[in-house]
Amino acid sequence: MQEPPFNLAERVAVVTGGGRGIGAAIVTRLAQAGATVVIANRTQDVAETLARELTADGLAVRYLPFERLDRASLRLMIDGVASQHGRLDIVVHNAGGCPWSSLEELDETTLEETLALNLNASFWLAQAAIPHMRAISFGRILVTSSVSARVAMGGGAHYSAAKAGVNAFIRGAALELARDGITVNGVEAGFIEKPGRGTMSKPENRARLERFIPVGHMGSADDIACAMLYLASAEAKYVTGQTIVVDGGSTLPETGFAVERQWGL
Repeated sequence: MQEPPFNLAERVAVVTGGGRGIGAAIVTRLAQAGATVVIANRTQDVAETLARELTADGLAVRYLPFERLDRASLRLMIDGVASQHGRLDIVVHNAGGCPWSSLEELDETTLEETLALNLNASFWLAQAAIPHMRAISFGRILVTSSVSARVAMGGGAHYSAAKAGVNAFIRGAALELARDGITVNGVEAGFIEKPGRGTMSKPENRARLERFIPVGHMGSADDIACAMLYLASAEAKYVTGQTIVVDGGSTLPETGFAVERQWGL
């Protein structure tokens, strides 16, 4: 009998920034597919709560502090997970963020923190995971990217640069690791709803934004998680060096005016 698709039984995964939002959805999907999932998160309470809830549902999930972004600390974390579980199959670098700032007012600390979290950590996590994945001739290195890598938003030049760097990292790492059975891919997220958080959660702001999204609404965290589940699975063995754009068609029109004209908004 053929196995059901996207079966991750016996796989061990680490998801950074997995405590809530997109990260929590990724953790949930991977765990439901049978993986043992380690939530590496900087905010302890939300990650521990998620781990308890999923464990109560019979899933294999635990929390691990994710605080420092330097090479040595991330290697220590990855080595610890691999040692405890005897293997490491999947690493998802979902942790990210953008402290908004105009280019004119951008300071060194903001730029360095944005690059360290979104881009640099991708390199150090992958570097730490390679020997463990190479030992089993299987690996999935995944990164949550953003459509900001290809389009511009005021106050986010540093974030866009970091995500564009992530996409370049994905292509370069994929080429180097292809013969080791390790694939490297990402998901470029568009506007994803964050209930109760951020200015986009306000009804009036959300309504204005959704006018310019071709499918007519913002995406959910699970939309990103489902794409990640596919990329983490054996079914995606022939996909590497790619990003899947999950944005409801937001990057399709040349301008917002094109969307308004299409549907007479």
